[in-house]
Amino acid sequence: MTKHYPELSLLFRALADPTRRSILTRLAEGPTQVTDLSQPTGLRLPTVMRHLSVLEEAGLIATFKDGRVRTCRIVPETLEPVQTWLDEQRSIWESRLDRLEQFAMKAMKERKA
Repeated sequence: MTKHYPELSLLFRALADPTRRSILTRLAEGPTQVTDLSQPTGLRLPTVMRHLSVLEEAGLIATFKDGRVRTCRIVPETLEPVQTWLDEQRSIWESRLDRLEQFAMKAMKERKA
């Protein structure tokens, strides 16, 4: 039985949006100011701030303020439950596909006989 991770829905919701994924990709390079994150998206700052709040709510990023400058950094360890869940799903499906292959091979052998 797979483990239940209550934060998975929050994480997948945050990762579902391509803008948020591109922000995470940028933050993987290092901490970045919010204004620098908003420029390549072509979105207005309030829209980018909403995306950042979703990422922060999911725990994927942390923000800090120095004077008037807000900077974001990625929190990569937050993705561990996603990786664990995906690994479990991969294992389940590989096992199912292995059994299907064995069944198909057995059926082909019986057909030839």
